[in-house]
Amino acid sequence: MTRQALRHQGEAMLRTLFGSTAQPAGLAHLLTEAAYGGVWSRPGLSIPDRLICAMAALGVGPRLKALRRHLGAALDHGISAEAIREVLVQASLYSGFSAAEETLELAGQVFAERGIQFPADPPETASLEELDTRGAALMASLHGNRATQGYASPDNPVTGQLYPTAIRYGYGEIWSRPGLEHRQRALVAIAAFTALRLPEQVAKFGQSALNIGLTKTEVLEAIIQTAPLTGFPPALNALGAIGPAFAV
Repeated sequence: MTRQALRHQGEAMLRTLFGSTAQPAGLAHLLTEAAYGGVWSRPGLSIPDRLICAMAALGVGPRLKALRRHLGAALDHGISAEAIREVLVQASLYSGFSAAEETLELAGQVFAERGIQFPADPPETASLEELDTRGAALMASLHGNRATQGYASPDNPVTGQLYPTAIRYGYGEIWSRPGLEHRQRALVAIAAFTALRLPEQVAKFGQSALNIGLTKTEVLEAIIQTAPLTGFPPALNALGAIGPAFAV
């Protein structure tokens, strides 16, 4: 494929996503060719799934200007307001809930501009004990043996001071909320950890994603999708971390 063909492909993807081929001055051809013609147009992952990855990667920054554009594209491609809320909430689990103060406020603005009511929070009916039980079961089904390795080891006296809380609210609460399927939540985790430059977590969740419906190709594409959004080096490091497990 020639550079011109990549640009044409990128322009088509831009129109599909945003209804326009306009790009910032100084980056137009580079973004059109490399990002939208090269990455966004790759096979192996659907556009809605790519948008979930994009929102997760941009949400952990947060990079609000770019995120606003992608929130609109997500709505245009059938991703519900509830699902968008869940992507941003889960991303803030990894980057800090303070990020959600900004990203959820932005989502509310985008929804309001389109006449969409911000979705109500899901009911919180489970007790702390139920959250713990549900979280431990989900973590075990997702990660298998990796659920008790490394910092997740239940007998680690140092990480054990915090990790039970992460299980309770990460798996027991957030991963169990309605709005996203578990395979979509795996995409959020993979993209967010890549953007946060945490390749070990990418490798852990990337392997576990195979247990809940993602393919190896989709996992790799979720990592690659972040490259033009949050940097090629973090994406390459993540691919390098998961490569041995995937034998690629």
